[in-house]
Amino acid sequence: MDNLLIQSTHKQLQAANRILVVSHIRPDGDAVGSLLALGLALQSVGKDVQMVLSDGVPRDFRHLKGSDKVLTWPQGDFDYIAVVDCSDLERTGSALNGYSIPDLNIDHHPTNLNYARLNLVESDAVATAEMLSGYLPQFGLPITKPIAEALLTGLITDTIGFRTVNMTPKALRVAADLMETGVDLPALYQRTLLSRSLNAVRYWGVGLSKISANGRLVWTTLTLEDRQQVGYPGRDDADLINVLSTIEDTDIALILIEQTDERIKVSWRSKPGFDVSQIALNFGGGGHKTAAGAEIDGSLKEVQSKVLNMTQSLLSKSSN
Repeated sequence: MDNLLIQSTHKQLQAANRILVVSHIRPDGDAVGSLLALGLALQSVGKDVQMVLSDGVPRDFRHLKGSDKVLTWPQGDFDYIAVVDCSDLERTGSALNGYSIPDLNIDHHPTNLNYARLNLVESDAVATAEMLSGYLPQFGLPITKPIAEALLTGLITDTIGFRTVNMTPKALRVAADLMETGVDLPALYQRTLLSRSLNAVRYWGVGLSKISANGRLVWTTLTLEDRQQVGYPGRDDADLINVLSTIEDTDIALILIEQTDERIKVSWRSKPGFDVSQIALNFGGGGHKTAAGAEIDGSLKEVQSKVLNMTQSLLSKSSN
């Protein structure tokens, strides 16, 4: 990353007094961990900070220090706005409604739209948390044990336990350095990746019972009725997509989740060699080559037809 950008960011953060930090809707571990890490670090040096997630902090991450201080909408005015782990402003939901262009954008998604005044985007980083682990000291901010726990949460979740195809020796060294602060990695791993509520497992059951396959493509759906039937509180897939991606002889897995009767969230996962981020971009979404998502207007039937056709087309082209 350009040292001038780092220096400019450092100076701006030093000069700012009241700071808003936000991330994306349906926040994952990297969104929550990055938000908390930057927010807590800024608070530790006397900054007045509000941390905002439109959908709030998911149950799986409420053990992290500072999670109880995260708001679902901002209150008041700010002289600095930072967005973390978010590829475009639309994904912040209502968090920035009525506010000006963000001052800072820190993200690792290749499809990032560089929407802020300063954009620190590193697509080769495995997580935004990895980036912040290096940036915070350069910004003159500390990495205490609670901050390290938040950052390690981002690393663990975005790499699914250090096993995604973009894993690097650097990311493992960053994880080791964070552990040196006293963070209990096995306990964090168990809590963020392995533990599931009974309702989440029942939700998986509904999705697994509807799996379809066509060649090396597998998919399933989760409807509003499915969520209500099992009492699952979120609007996501409870990480079911990561289960689908482990099915043998599959190159692409996808899941369609009803948000409303006319809006569908789609998540793709693929083997190396299949760039599903380009499909997501065509639908107004984004992400990484092997993990991407989009929210698409239309009924479940309409969206499923469009998404499957385009995904099958990618598979056909790649096999030729």
